[in-house]
Amino acid sequence: MLSVEELEDRLIDLAFAEDIGDGDHTTLCCIPEDAMGKSHLLIKEDGILAGVEVAKRVFARFDPTMKVEVLIEDGAEVKKGDIAMIVTGKIRSLLQTERLMLNIMQRMSGIATMTRRYVKRLEGTKTRVLDTRKTTPGMRMLEKQAVKIGGGTNHRIGLFDMILLKDNHVDFAGGIENAINRCHEYLKEKGLDLKIEIEVRSFDEIRRVMACGGVHRIMLDNFSVEDTRKAVEMIGGKYETESSGGITYDTMRPYAECGVDFISVGALTHSVKGLDMSFKAC
Repeated sequence: MLSVEELEDRLIDLAFAEDIGDGDHTTLCCIPEDAMGKSHLLIKEDGILAGVEVAKRVFARFDPTMKVEVLIEDGAEVKKGDIAMIVTGKIRSLLQTERLMLNIMQRMSGIATMTRRYVKRLEGTKTRVLDTRKTTPGMRMLEKQAVKIGGGTNHRIGLFDMILLKDNHVDFAGGIENAINRCHEYLKEKGLDLKIEIEVRSFDEIRRVMACGGVHRIMLDNFSVEDTRKAVEMIGGKYETESSGGITYDTMRPYAECGVDFISVGALTHSVKGLDMSFKAC
């Protein structure tokens, strides 16, 4: 399996190929090859900064001679007018890396900003905010990094690092007991040590999961606040609990006050607005 760094490098290479193609003819026609310059990253909207380390990888991968002076680190609160970094190098390199760097940093900063807002909404409770697999294809690692920078918690990265028995798995397997038992048989056969989570849709399914055992977390799918409170009492701390399904910023606090360990929020990555910033000559 590829490392995080290898996946990021592949994404960067693909993005450059997509954007530059056989050459940035605008830059090549009017900027001398040996011309040197400097640009700064200007923050144009309040939020949480994310993507600084990835931006450094973008510059280094395109042109290792570029020099980056970081003024504001990942995870910091930024205000409109702040300068986050200054980059010095060939002007051609500054111009050709500008859009990819901004695309990544704007999206990551938007995710980190939204995540921080959700995390603050739950202050004073034990509940943690989880992301989901509802990410932009190819950018999952970056988007999940942004969630962590914003103070959230990563759920599974993909289909390979955790077992999550959802409703379709349970139904196709012929029921909760079959799904859990087959899961353990598979893990033993493959020599894998993965945590197991199972989605439930009713109190009866909770009882069946608890009677069967062998899981680490129970996901309460589309439960009302009142039913979530009853479910948490029924589970009694024997398993981790996660609320999921249609929970918004406005409704999440009451779910947290029921005592669930996690609330998963797809909107952290699938409905985010990028944080406004620009890369200007200085």
